[in-house]
Amino acid sequence: MNGRRKRVVGNWKMNGSLTANAALLDELLPQLAVLEGVELAVCPPFPYLAQVAALLEGSGVALGAQNLNVATKGAFTGEVGAEMLKELGCRYVLVGHSERRSLYGECDEVVAEKFAVALAAGLLPVLCVGETQAQRRQGQTEQVVSAQLQAVLRRSGVQGLAAGLIAYEPVWAIGTGETASPEQAQAVHRHIRVLLGEFDRERAEATAILYGGSVKADNAQALFAQPDIDGGLIGGASLEAAAFAAICQAASQQQERPQP
Repeated sequence: MNGRRKRVVGNWKMNGSLTANAALLDELLPQLAVLEGVELAVCPPFPYLAQVAALLEGSGVALGAQNLNVATKGAFTGEVGAEMLKELGCRYVLVGHSERRSLYGECDEVVAEKFAVALAAGLLPVLCVGETQAQRRQGQTEQVVSAQLQAVLRRSGVQGLAAGLIAYEPVWAIGTGETASPEQAQAVHRHIRVLLGEFDRERAEATAILYGGSVKADNAQALFAQPDIDGGLIGGASLEAAAFAAICQAASQQQERPQP
């Protein structure tokens, strides 16, 4: 066995309400309570972190945030610092999601700095990497993903990068209903692990690499069965209790199977 635990992280994006959040978790948490061997987390929008933290108490499901600023505090209107997230009970934080990169102009260097700040604060950063459809068609997938990883390696080193998580999310598969095939996803996950292995093979083998991009109950099993896919970063399906529970169950079942 490779020794890596499966993980599933739900990214609620800019969705939810006090009522909807409570209803979702009321239905979801009993279904997750029976699962073993898989680490679970949800990342609600900032205004709901305190509410969701209270609802998750005692459940074993961790709390995550969707973003952070590189500054701890100061004149940064509309931003949130790592220590604030820690105080609210966050364990995870997403950095470099494609929507942050494309809609808000976060370059590789900014993402690398956010990753380092999250680590320093004791949070578990989830580094999102992935290519656009145009880049895939031009055969640039590995080049793009490597560049995104190299920025973090330059800032935090392989030890720092391996202390967080990586989520490969092909941009063309996020929210589109189009999913990378298990073989396509595995190829990129293997590329990531080989790249890390050039610096530290042992840490590369221990690093959790998640897949994201239109993961659903009906494709999760095949994706999570791949040797280098260690779970999922789930968007839309994390807002549906039955769908998210089924995805988490698929991860749990794969965790229980002997790995080559």
